[in-house]
Amino acid sequence: MPLMLIDHAELHRMASRIFEAAGSSPEEVRVIADHLLEANLRGHDSHGVGLIPTYLQHLANGTVLANRKGRVVSEDGPLIVYDGERAWGQVAAREAVMLGIARARQTGVAVVALRNPHHIGRVGTYGEICADAGLVSFHFVNVTDARPAVAPWRGTDARFSTNPVCIAIPGPAPERPIILDMATSMIAMGKVRVARNKGEQLKPGTLLDGDGKPTTDPNAMYRQSRGAVLTFGEHKGYALAFVCEMLAGALCGSGTMRPERQGRGTATNGMLTILIDPSRLVDREWLREEIAAMTAYITASPPAHPDEPVLIPGDPERGTRAQRIANGVPIDDETWREITAAARSINVLIETPRLKPQ
Repeated sequence: MPLMLIDHAELHRMASRIFEAAGSSPEEVRVIADHLLEANLRGHDSHGVGLIPTYLQHLANGTVLANRKGRVVSEDGPLIVYDGERAWGQVAAREAVMLGIARARQTGVAVVALRNPHHIGRVGTYGEICADAGLVSFHFVNVTDARPAVAPWRGTDARFSTNPVCIAIPGPAPERPIILDMATSMIAMGKVRVARNKGEQLKPGTLLDGDGKPTTDPNAMYRQSRGAVLTFGEHKGYALAFVCEMLAGALCGSGTMRPERQGRGTATNGMLTILIDPSRLVDREWLREEIAAMTAYITASPPAHPDEPVLIPGDPERGTRAQRIANGVPIDDETWREITAAARSINVLIETPRLKPQ
């Protein structure tokens, strides 16, 4: 299926118009539009503007509420419990993380339990915010109120969601933080949606169909008898997904993907965030030099393919971002059709975009 290359600024304006028309305040519009566009720029189209149709459907159903930020439920020293109160996840999660950053600077460490926001989007964004503040952070996430999408190791049907984990560390240079951000499934559900919209098959070993048999057809996840995505690394990815479910769902008070919390036609995230001020443990300059030296040593490994040098976590996204700012963001025709149809449902007319030359 052909791809359009759309200027990133035009995509941002489009997303801003849509969320403004949907009733969000200017600040809320900025936070959501920035977050979605940044996901596209960094190559995670599964968490970018392609989510707009789903988000507007959830807004119409009342499972996400505009112009809320959530609130602090309790505080106990370095511990903070934050209830998202069905706010846009990008807004509630950012508020919770910023509170955690302020607390970690005071006490050296902070633990933030976020519960009950709408879908928080690309988790790496929050790791980047923490690393930019000079902190080390760990983020464990689960999902409820949706249909389960991921099969447990040795299982044949879906029992939980893609349960991402993110670990962020200040890098060898301020503009090069170390950002590990990944789903514990083989791929995120949004990437299944992108493959379906592009008319592409997925790699073998990624999906099971509704009968629990291996398939490469992304449509298996959109049938009544739904298939399941497999975890990465077999039992290892499953174990990490299981732990995310317990830390983000049970420990945060948001709830786990038990049968009574499935299929409500929306998405609720729980996120446990742990922040550490590294200067309370080691000299900050020594740490930077140590990270820089080890980074240089690792990335000097002779590449298996000359045009594919060794990278550090976060480098691929930074490279993609530079390319897409220069050349445009690729959007497939079906995703664009879905976005424009969703916009029309709230009386926003999206004109044919000015395309970047290919």
